[in-house]
Amino acid sequence: MTTSHLLDPGFNLTLRPMRYPQFYEMYRAAIKNTWTVEEIDFQIDLNHLDKRMTPAERHLIERLVAFFATGDSIVANNLVLNLYKHINAPEARMYLSRQLYEEALHVQFYLTLLDNYIPQAERRAQAFAAIENIPSIRHKAEFCQRWIDSIQRLDRIDSDADKRQFLLNLTCFAACIEGLFFFAAFAYVYFLRSRGLLPGLAAGTNWVFRDESAHMTFAFEVIRTVRSEQPALFDERWASDVRTMLADAVECETLFADDVLAGGVVGLSAAEMRQYLEYVADQRLTMLGLTPLYGAKNPFPFMELQDVQELTNFFERRVSAYQVGVQGEVSFDHAF
Repeated sequence: MTTSHLLDPGFNLTLRPMRYPQFYEMYRAAIKNTWTVEEIDFQIDLNHLDKRMTPAERHLIERLVAFFATGDSIVANNLVLNLYKHINAPEARMYLSRQLYEEALHVQFYLTLLDNYIPQAERRAQAFAAIENIPSIRHKAEFCQRWIDSIQRLDRIDSDADKRQFLLNLTCFAACIEGLFFFAAFAYVYFLRSRGLLPGLAAGTNWVFRDESAHMTFAFEVIRTVRSEQPALFDERWASDVRTMLADAVECETLFADDVLAGGVVGLSAAEMRQYLEYVADQRLTMLGLTPLYGAKNPFPFMELQDVQELTNFFERRVSAYQVGVQGEVSFDHAF
């Protein structure tokens, strides 16, 4: 009898016996972590934008929400076009279907952000079209698109070369886009929150953060599973490609930081953001079993302390507004 693997071509429909129960448990955990955009109150944020924030801070926010407006749509496109059809286990596809819902929820959150934060129709249209008219965001989108395009021609993964290319796509979206681009965006939000600004944005970001952390956990578990089934795929060439990819992502996000902070935001420098990006990139490499590239330390104490407390508080309470109570243990394995 031939041994079946997670990346074998086909469309396996058999849930019992379940080959990969860990993916089913991730699906169940995601269902428990249900939230809605309607729970977020932006009224205090609007007052802060109008009366408490400098032009440089407003520029930061406008660039940030412009990136948010397109970022999760790109992730969702890759999930539908490239991931769902090749991860061949029904329990894993259950999780991916839930992730797709969460990406749509994030898009709704960012749509609501833009509608609230940028009331002028013309400027809002420019933010939604950021890929066309904001070079630093277009650069990030082109980075994402290269990896989407890299396997879009593959209807089946038959060869080891195809599997390696698929794994690079998955690694890029987990480690670079969700795990670096979005984590950098969270840092800007939490910097502002550490100064008592934009509590509505911070509240929504907490929920998005939990979702994105779970998405990374799933993708890294897929990689770990494939590594246990087909270790020969993870050779030095794969490792070298991943290191190059992470280094490219850091450079890409550094350009965005230069744009976001162009007005001079008091208390947050481009050099600190660069160090934070290197720190996060090292964390992602470590999660993939690779040697860190930079040896950087986290320059932001508000990311290490404040957000762990905030997230811990969430999981210690049951909120009647939530559709489903959150239960069970929570792991903070991901770098802030």
